[in-house]
Amino acid sequence: MFDAIVIDKSDDKQTVSLTQAGADQLPEGDVTVDVAWSTLNYKDALAITGSAPVVRKFPMVPGIDFAGIVTDSQHPDYTPGDKVILNGWGVGETHWGGLAKQARVKGDWLVPLPDGISMRQAMEIGTAGYTAMLCVQALEANGVTPDSGPIAVTGAAGGVGSVATVLLANRGYKVAAVTGRASEADYLKGLGASEIIDREELSGKVRPLNKERFAGGVDVAGSTVLANLLSMMQYGGTVAACGLAAGMDLPSSVAPFILRGVTLAGVDSVMCPAKKRRAAWDALAKELDLSKLGGLAVEVPLSEVIATAPKFLDGQIRGRVVVPVAPELG
Repeated sequence: MFDAIVIDKSDDKQTVSLTQAGADQLPEGDVTVDVAWSTLNYKDALAITGSAPVVRKFPMVPGIDFAGIVTDSQHPDYTPGDKVILNGWGVGETHWGGLAKQARVKGDWLVPLPDGISMRQAMEIGTAGYTAMLCVQALEANGVTPDSGPIAVTGAAGGVGSVATVLLANRGYKVAAVTGRASEADYLKGLGASEIIDREELSGKVRPLNKERFAGGVDVAGSTVLANLLSMMQYGGTVAACGLAAGMDLPSSVAPFILRGVTLAGVDSVMCPAKKRRAAWDALAKELDLSKLGGLAVEVPLSEVIATAPKFLDGQIRGRVVVPVAPELG
């Protein structure tokens, strides 16, 4: 038996509890992992609170990330003792996730822990940081360079935004950090932001085109924020869109695309192919300034995750939330 956060549903009423689960309850998979560290992400908070229909199968263990040690494997790439990372693949939605002391998954979903980072650090980076790297790589693949102009990062005090700010600043980009929390200005400047923009500037009525301000953008918001950001792109600019915190709609027009040649690059971290996924993690291990991660993450024990989830959705949590499931493992 092992500790697990379990979400269940009966008569259309959702329940969530920290309880005991057995190995015989684990879902199908060819690799079993003792989970050392996990995280609390936006999607996990939605699942735990029932604020959105994230969970597609009950009962469910949330946790879209985990890092741990392989204990049993029928997959050719992994043997007991290997340290691994998992992000996405529907884990925590349709397949039991990382907010438990054991997990069983498909080996094809795993990534070897890169040299140079610990399992805790991997979870400080987590899906948010890995997504941030995919966004930065998307900008560069579309020709956006540090000389092109400033990059706007929305939700900059959150997990994706914080890591994107660090990565972009370290690569020489000028980062305009967009946030609704003025109190986070010093924190964001410490991550490397050169300018702080009030989110309200991107939340008003959308015009087809606004003054050209940015060479690129990393957007976690969607909706009006993304529409306004697109209207502010310089000619040939690119926005990497990876989230919908402000909504799934996009009240924009074709003007930025056909008059300024703007690119809207969709970034998906859930089903991202293994080769691209590993490249992103290898890049993170090599270049992310891990000394700044102490300012990016707060540690919440498994016993407090359920109570923390609504605070996360209310914007009371800065950066990443890491969960020491079995930290003695490393």
